[in-house]
This record gives sequence, C-alpha cells and structure tokens, in this order.
Amino acid sequence: MFLRAGALSLALLLASRLLGVVRESALAAAFGSSGLADLAVLALTLPDWIASVLASGALAYVLLPAWAGQAPGHVAALQRRVAIGLLAGALALTLALGLLRHPLAAWLAGGVPAALQPLAAQALWWSALAVPAALLSALWVTRLQHERDFAGMYGANLVVNAALIGAIAAAGLSGSAASAVTALGLGLLAAMGLRLLWLRWRHPAAAPAAPMATPAAPLWLWAMLAAGLPLALPFAARSIASQAGEGALATFNYAWKLVELPLVLAIQLVASLAFPSIAQAFADGRLRDAAPLRQGFALAWTLACAAVAALVIGGPALAQLLFGWGRMQPQALAQVAHWGVSGSWGLLPQALAAVALTALAAQRRMRPAVAAYAAALLLLLAAAAMGVADGFVLMQVLNAGHALVALACLLAIGPQARRALPWALFARSGAMLLAVLLLDRWLGFGGAAAALQLLAAALAALAIVLLTLWRSAELRQALRR
Repeated sequence: MFLRAGALSLALLLASRLLGVVRESALAAAFGSSGLADLAVLALTLPDWIASVLASGALAYVLLPAWAGQAPGHVAALQRRVAIGLLAGALALTLALGLLRHPLAAWLAGGVPAALQPLAAQALWWSALAVPAALLSALWVTRLQHERDFAGMYGANLVVNAALIGAIAAAGLSGSAASAVTALGLGLLAAMGLRLLWLRWRHPAAAPAAPMATPAAPLWLWAMLAAGLPLALPFAARSIASQAGEGALATFNYAWKLVELPLVLAIQLVASLAFPSIAQAFADGRLRDAAPLRQGFALAWTLACAAVAALVIGGPALAQLLFGWGRMQPQALAQVAHWGVSGSWGLLPQALAAVALTALAAQRRMRPAVAAYAAALLLLLAAAAMGVADGFVLMQVLNAGHALVALACLLAIGPQARRALPWALFARSGAMLLAVLLLDRWLGFGGAAAALQLLAAALAALAIVLLTLWRSAELRQALRR
C-alpha cells in the first residue's frame, strides 16, 4: 500500500530534504556555532516557518476537501479570494514584524551578543519582507497538491534551497558581519522570488468561474491550530535554547535536523500516504476495516525504532559528516550530536501520534490533538519559566511533550481503533531496539572511527526493519500492497 504509492513522492521529497540538509551544512561551514550563525538561522527560516504555522497546513486541511470534485474555474475563484486575504494579512504581519524587530530579536535569539543585536533586528527586517512571498507560495503549493503535481511541489523546495545555499556561500565570503547579513537578506528575497516564478510556471491555468463559498472562520482556526502547534514546539525550544548564550540557537537547530530528517522522510510520509486508506476505513465515523490502521502504525513504529537505533549509534559520526565543516567548533559539534541523540527518542511517540492523527482527521475529531499540542507547548514554556535553557534538557522536555500528544491521540481514536493496534509488533520492535543498543554499548562503537560508526548504525537500523518484517504480517502487507 505504501511502497508503490509513495515511490515518486519519496524520491522527490528525499531530494528536497537532502538539499535542505546541505543548506544547514553550508550554514555550519560558513558560520559555525556563533552569534552570526544564530542570525543566519533565524533570518532564513522565519518566513517559511510563519507560512507553515499560519497557512500551509491550514490551507491543505481546508481547501483540499473544498476543492475536491470542483471544476477548475471554481477552484481558481476560491484560490484568488484566499490569495487576497493572505496578502492583506501578510502585509500587516510584515509591518508588525518590522516595527517590533528589536524586541522580537531579543526574544527569538537571546544569546546573540549585544554588539550583534542591531544586525539581529536588521535580519528580522529582511525576514519580514519575505513573509508575503512565503504565504503566497504556501497557497500555490496547496493548489499543486490538489492537482497532484508532486514534481512542482517538491521542485519548489529544490529551487529555494539551491538559491539559499548560494546566498550562504556569498555571506560566508563577505568581509564583515554587516555585509553577511545583507547578503543573506538579498539572497532570501531572491530565493522567495525564484520559488514564486517556479510555482507560477507549474501553476494550472484556469479562468475563474462563479466563486465558491469561502469556508467558515472556525474551520480555518481549528485547521491552523492543528497544523501550526506541532511546528511551534521545536521552534519554541530553539528560541528557549538561544537564551543559553551565543551560538546555542544554531547548535539546537543543527541537532534538530538530525531528528527532523527521519521524522519527515519516514514517519510523516507514512502517515500522509496512509491517510486515504485510513479515511476510507473510518466510513461514517466508525472503523470498518482495521487493516490500514494496523499497517500504518506497524510501518511508522518500525521505521522510528530503526531511526532511533541509527542515531544513537551513529549520531556523532553523522553530526561530523553533516556539520563538521569549515568554521564549526568541535565543542559545538559534540553538543549537536549529544542533543540530537537525546531528541531521537522523541521519534517513538511521534510515530504513534502521526498515524493516530490521521485517524482523528478521518473522523474530523482534531480537538483532542490540538489540546494535547497546546499542553506540550505549555510544558516547554513552563520549563523556560523555570530557567531551563540547556539544549539536552529541552530535547527531553520535547520528548515528554510528544509522549503526551501520542497518549492523548491514542486515547482519542476510540476503543475499537485501539484494539486494532499491533501491540505485539510494538513490543518486538521495541525489544529489538533495546537489544541493539545494549550490543552497541558492549561493543563500544561510540569510540570507533566515523566510518565504522555509520556502518554499525546502518546495519542496526536494517536489522530492526528486516527482523520485524520477518515476524510481522502487518508490516509485510503494508509494503506489499
């Protein structure tokens, strides 16, 4: 079910995500873990983060069902109406970010030295200017998703990341911090413009017809909360970590990339590919066929166990491979590996939550998930209020928040769906993960050469997948259909 359906999506998504990792590697090589690296990370990621929180997920949740079965003219009419509202909101948001750039810079990147604070405000101003293009891109990507133009969707990510890598290279070669920020700002605007040109080229042409009714405001609000709160957790943790001092924001960002890559490429991809079959299984709000749900959980959990094993065993070598270049300091690199390994354990509850969320979305019962994510965010804010700023501890708090979300989502899917879960597979894969990690501790791969660490990590992940596949009918069915 998942392997065939996701081959093209996986290839394109893999290419775009790998280029995103190359972008982070370029940042580490150009600026290391410094105050200027903090500014670069903040400036380059803020526009798309704002678009993702406020628009990307909400647009998909609201517009894709509204567009289903509609003529192209009606689709274009509603798209135009939404675009007008988005641009109006984007302009207001740009103005607000520009006016509040100084206090926002102090809050979002508190570890930046006082001498760089004016440049932090300048970096935020460049980000604010890029927000309208980021929001409009989110709408156009949603239209391509409706048209099933995956090449156009993921090609847009390739375009923007390639442009940003060029901007980072130019900033790294500049002679001063001020010129570096200017180069990053101009490169960011150029990247956003090139992405819009790409999306416009891929955009389907259709003459607008009679406008459809715009979905009601409460639907937009719940969709925005459901899609935005999960993205707010790592962003909030990153901002809290920045209070620890210069370079902490960039270090946390690099560490989270170690966790984010398997999260997106494995767990979230499985959940998105499973959504149609899970939605069909929950006909009339009741579970008619448990097989898609069992298979989704089986595959997501197995891949999460394999990813945790790979990161725990090969985390230091992987951090060295991705971020140990140029101006990256050895001490900061060790922190990246340490924090990333800590955060990897959060992949286990996120695997359960990702599939449970698809079941809740199929039943149109997202409020329990929204409440759970809000509670997880409050947990992070409570840690910040207690003075927690260490990246390792914040990763643990994130893991606890994701565990809370997973528990809430599993309780919310209902007793019939919970009885369909592959509990035996969960136990077997979890036991294999613990066995692999005990073997790693006994053999001591942590002190081995980087190449041997990476080989051991790959073999450990492969062993978990193959042994689970051998013993699990659910996993074999998930990959066969």
